[in-house]
Amino acid sequence: MQYRLRQILIDNLIVFLLVMSSGSLLFVFQRNIMYIVFLLILILAFIPFDKLKKPVFQSAFLTFSSFIILFLINYIFAITEQEMDKYIYYMIVLSASGLTLTHFFNNRDSDIFLRRLYLILKIIMIHSIINLFAFLYVKNQLVTISNLHHECQTFNNIFFYSSLQKKYALISFLGIDFYRNQGLFWEPGVLQVFLNIYLYLEAFVFKKSRFLIALTILAILSTYSTTAIIILLIQLIFYITTEMKNSKILIPFVLILSIPIYLVFSANIKEKIIGEKEASFQKRYFDLVQPFFISIQHPLTGIGLDFKKYKEFRSEFYFSSNTFDFIRDETGVDLKVENTEEGISNSFMFLLSSMGFPTFFLLMVMFFKQNLFNKRKSLIYMIIILSLMSSPLLLRPFFLIIIISGFYEFFSKFKFQNKQFA
Repeated sequence: MQYRLRQILIDNLIVFLLVMSSGSLLFVFQRNIMYIVFLLILILAFIPFDKLKKPVFQSAFLTFSSFIILFLINYIFAITEQEMDKYIYYMIVLSASGLTLTHFFNNRDSDIFLRRLYLILKIIMIHSIINLFAFLYVKNQLVTISNLHHECQTFNNIFFYSSLQKKYALISFLGIDFYRNQGLFWEPGVLQVFLNIYLYLEAFVFKKSRFLIALTILAILSTYSTTAIIILLIQLIFYITTEMKNSKILIPFVLILSIPIYLVFSANIKEKIIGEKEASFQKRYFDLVQPFFISIQHPLTGIGLDFKKYKEFRSEFYFSSNTFDFIRDETGVDLKVENTEEGISNSFMFLLSSMGFPTFFLLMVMFFKQNLFNKRKSLIYMIIILSLMSSPLLLRPFFLIIIISGFYEFFSKFKFQNKQFA
């Protein structure tokens, strides 16, 4: 199939918006407008409509219907009255993800999505490197931007840094102050997800440049995220074991890179476990444990997807002393947080406690049936699962599209006679 420049530009724009809608500051500050733009571009990508293949349409229809049923059950049987606008938002996210996947499955060759994603994530990686070093020159020219949900500093809406009020955002290394790198996203933990996915694509799928691998490692380290560094180390182990056999020159290359990785990782772990940043570890530990006990009490349909109601419920949900003792005895780690009014950082535990065990297991089965990333699937699963255990992103378009692709794969097993839907 001939791939024209106009199609390349449209595909790049769609994938760019797909990634940006999953944690970028662009969607934090201009969410409604950007979703309208995103959906309009997706609709225009299908013109003319008579080229929609029937098997793709059928998979899309059945997938969309399945999610409507799941959302409807969750809304009706939630333990508290849910606000309809929250579910409308999830339907918009579902529409953006579903239309994106349908576009690439229907209108493009099978490898086009990953090629477009590879380019967009490469641009994001390069921007993050520039963002890291630009701080040294623009730190006195930063202005604060904010809305009801977020506040950060920016230089001409090109480079972004955390608000001064945010603890541990500013880090000193070798006497030089710099901000944890968040790139175009609302926090470093979101940037690291996409950087690690890009590293996966560069190292194991496209295998184009070791220089870009080195740059990506630097970008990941600059997020100063414990999760990011753990994922990076696992990827490097995979890379060494697969590539070292073919090239002995990799040995000094990897040894040189391992030194700063070890230093940053060691310092980070000490701070998180026993140092001044222990509160961060305790918050993530609490976000793992408390939602599990909530889901045990509400196993079938959870407590509802309305995030405002969810926060209110968990702020009033307390453990008994016996539960605290049980957790300490089983894990050997003291849970020092008794309650929180903050949101949840663990995507999977939010899904489990908000929608219940049946829906959670169904969506996880579809997650593992995905067919977007077909090389070294165990590695991409590890990247996403570890990342989303500390970032509330699973029900955002980029990550939801992975689950939706599993539904498409399942429904595609049904056979149809006609090739086109008109």
